[in-house]
Amino acid sequence: MLLNPFFPFTFLKISSLKATIVFLSILLIKSNLLRLKGGLIGGLFALILISGVFASSTIALGSLVYAYRLKKKSNSDDNQMQDLETVNV
Repeated sequence: MLLNPFFPFTFLKISSLKATIVFLSILLIKSNLLRLKGGLIGGLFALILISGVFASSTIALGSLVYAYRLKKKSNSDDNQMQDLETVNV
């Protein structure tokens, strides 16, 4: 059996290709994980912003309803005072 004199070079080429494939696979997985993490953080941030807008608009609407009820109650009290008549003794 004859030995190939270029066997060490062939072994080095195959080993370097395997190392390159492993390295590129690690980088690809890292890239996908970073993209997933960024998407989750962005989604959470958007959810916080939307819930803040919803809460502030709910508070504003509640204050408008409260002011309307106070005004309506005040108007009905004024009408009762106007209906009263003085009594002469």
